[in-house]
Amino acid sequence: MTDELNEPLGLNEPLEPRRAPRRRGRTSTIVIAALLGGGALAALALAARDPHAGQPVAIARIEIVEPTAPASAPADHASVAEQDKRADEIADIERRSGVKITRVGGGAAPGALIIRLDEQHTALAPAPDKRLVEKDRHGLLPKIGADGAKPMEVYARPATISARLPAGAPRIALVVGGVGLDARLSASAIDELPGAVTLALAPYGADTEGVATKARERGHEILLQAPMEPYDYPRENPGPHTLLTTRGAGLDDLHWLMSRFSGYIGVVNFLGAQFTADETALTPTLTDIAGRGLLYLDDGTSPRSLVSALAPRVALTAARADAAIEAGASGEAVEKALTQIEALARRNGQAIIVAGALPAAMTRLARFARELERKGIALVPLSALVSRVEDKEARAGKWK
Repeated sequence: MTDELNEPLGLNEPLEPRRAPRRRGRTSTIVIAALLGGGALAALALAARDPHAGQPVAIARIEIVEPTAPASAPADHASVAEQDKRADEIADIERRSGVKITRVGGGAAPGALIIRLDEQHTALAPAPDKRLVEKDRHGLLPKIGADGAKPMEVYARPATISARLPAGAPRIALVVGGVGLDARLSASAIDELPGAVTLALAPYGADTEGVATKARERGHEILLQAPMEPYDYPRENPGPHTLLTTRGAGLDDLHWLMSRFSGYIGVVNFLGAQFTADETALTPTLTDIAGRGLLYLDDGTSPRSLVSALAPRVALTAARADAAIEAGASGEAVEKALTQIEALARRNGQAIIVAGALPAAMTRLARFARELERKGIALVPLSALVSRVEDKEARAGKWK
């Protein structure tokens, strides 16, 4: 077969008759020499610019790696100790950074990690501060330091107003209570709510100190939520060591509550319509709170509360919430309360709202808090809105 696919390339091309060679003259020889010389010079020029003369070149860096020891080889105890020390240092840096870090598979430092930078967290002073605690039979209680330092000031979160807000922008403090009772809801409140939200911790959780520490690491200043006697006590019983009018001026229950965790800036009532209306029982309680350098927040649910009247008499730094979202409130009721608090803040320049850490309200509260700046309102911690009462004896730490 002689088709083009089977014929060897170039073997069956038609032959041309040979021509007699022509003698090249001297001129042709000179021209050819010149061309060859020019080509050589061009090649040298290219070589000067390209040391590899246009050839494909790959450069690889070879590093000699020592072979790893077999898995069965005994561990170097000094090396393991050094790694453990380094892991502890990294874990401490991460904890103080205010950045939420999650490791693949739940591993420990310094393994692979995912960093969530949703918010720049404000670092709070470590707690407990040795200057600000005293030993009681129940545990550590807050106190004013010998240098006049107060827990409500040392443990407070600084109020930082965004530069995007105009000067004199209205301010809102959001206090979310009931934290510490349910692990899932507590984690949700701590992680999802902005750090400027103040959290009130119940004294009955399984790990109140751990919850308090985690909340403060995320930038939340915290309150002690103290159970107080309601009108229908004991049918409605807030829990062990509830502050009761029948105890008179006794402070043992208050001190038990105060010893549950450290780092709080003050106390807020849980229920307590009966207790806060009884001057005989309330006065020594507020006096003790003031003498320990703490502030007090009245949740505003009882119109008969005497806190506002008694606070100036005992040099207590106090505030009263302007609105409260009750437990079990419907979505419509929550929306209405939040709309009202916005209007009140615009009218008065500031407002305080109290809510519970409940599943139905948590997502809405987080969205409300994060949307305030866009609406021209500053979200601030509670400590930024309380009325400070100056008293020489309280500042000197003479209240006992």
